[in-house]
Amino acid sequence: MSTVKPPLLAEVHSAPRPLPAAETFDYKHVGGRFVGLCITALASLTLALILGLGDPKQFAFSWLFAGCFFFTILIGSIFWIVVHHAVDAAWSVGIRRQLENISCLFPLLTLLLLPLLFVADLLWNWMAQSPAHNHELAEKAAYLNVNFFWVRTAFYFLLFCTVAWMLRRNSLAQDADGDAIHTIRNRRVAFFTIPVGAITLTFWSYDWIMGLDYRWNSTIWGLYIFAGSVLSALCVIILLANALRSGGYLKDVLTPQHNFAFGKLLLAFTLLWSWIAFVQYMLIWYANIPEESAYYTLRTNGSWKALGVLLVVGHFLVPFALLLFRAPKASAGFLGLVAGWILAMHLLDVYTMVLPVLHPEGFHPAVLDIVALLAIGCTLGAVFLKRLGDSPLWPPRDPRLGETVNYID
Repeated sequence: MSTVKPPLLAEVHSAPRPLPAAETFDYKHVGGRFVGLCITALASLTLALILGLGDPKQFAFSWLFAGCFFFTILIGSIFWIVVHHAVDAAWSVGIRRQLENISCLFPLLTLLLLPLLFVADLLWNWMAQSPAHNHELAEKAAYLNVNFFWVRTAFYFLLFCTVAWMLRRNSLAQDADGDAIHTIRNRRVAFFTIPVGAITLTFWSYDWIMGLDYRWNSTIWGLYIFAGSVLSALCVIILLANALRSGGYLKDVLTPQHNFAFGKLLLAFTLLWSWIAFVQYMLIWYANIPEESAYYTLRTNGSWKALGVLLVVGHFLVPFALLLFRAPKASAGFLGLVAGWILAMHLLDVYTMVLPVLHPEGFHPAVLDIVALLAIGCTLGAVFLKRLGDSPLWPPRDPRLGETVNYID
C-alpha cells in the first residue's frame, strides 16, 4: 500500500507572486477633498489669526498643542523609515513611500510653527524672568537662556528636515536607476539618525514641553515622547494604507498578512507607551519630591483628573483588550478603528501635556484649540495630497520589493 508524503512547508504556500508594476496615484480619486482641505486650512488660519490677536496667550498654548501633536507624528514617521533601513526590513517596503511623504512635511510644519516666535515668553515663562532675581533659574541659566534656546530649536528642525529630505531623495533616485547604492546610503543615514535623532528628540521634548514648567524634571520624559510619537505615526500609516486600499491602491504590495504585522506593532507600542507612563508616574509618586511631583499634582486636580483617568483607560486598557487576540487583527477595517481610537488618545495625551499649564484650575476647552488643529492639520493634509501623485505609491525598484509582495506572517 502506497503512502502519501505530507507536503513540505514551502509547497503548502502558493507560488511566489510576480513583482507589480509601479503604481501612481490618480487625482480623480481625490474629488473635492483637496479643495475642501484648502478652504478649511485658509479659513482656520485666518480665524486663528483673528482670535489670536484677541487672546494671544490662549493662541500660544493652542498653537503649541496642535504643533506638538503633528510634530510627534512626523517624528514617528522618520523613526519607522530609519528602522526600516537600519534592520534591512522587507515587509514594510510597500508603505515606506507614504512614510517618506509624511516626514517630508517637516519644512512646512517648521513654517507653521513660526508664530510661536512672537508669543514664546507667554509659553515658556522663564524667558520673561531674570536669573538675577530667581535663584532656581540662575542655576539653569547656562542652558535656559533665550539665545541658546532658539539655536537649539533651529538645530532640531534643521536636522529632522535634512534627514527626511535625504531619505526621500535617495528613495526617489532608486526609482529612476534601480541602483542598490541608494539603499546603502539610506542605511548609513539611518545609522547616523538613530543615536543623534534620539538625543535631539529628547532635548526637544525638554525644551518645548517640559520647559513649560522649568522647575519640573523627569529623566524618562524623552522616552515617553518617543513612545507616543512612534505609536501615533503607526496609527496614521494604518489609516492612510486603508484609505489607499479602499481606492484600489497598494493591493499588489500589501497582503492580508500585513494586517497582522500592523496589529502586532500596535499592541507592542501600546504596551511600551503604557509601561513608560507607569514607570514615570510610579517613580515620581514613590520619591514624592516636590519638583518632580508638580507635573502630576497639577494634572490630578479638578476636571484634569477625569481626563487622566480617560487617558489610562483609553490609551492602554481599551487597545490592549482589542489587540490581544490574533483573529481580529486580520481585518484592516478593525485595525483602522483601533488606530483611529489610539490616535485620538494620543491627541488627548498631548493636550494634557500643554493646556493644564494655562488652565491649572481645570479643563477649559477653547475654540482656538480646535481652530489650531484644523489650521495646521488641514494645511499639512492639503500639501500631502498635492504631492501624493508626484512619485510612485511604493518604491518599485527597491531590492526588497519581492519579499514584501510575498510577505508571510
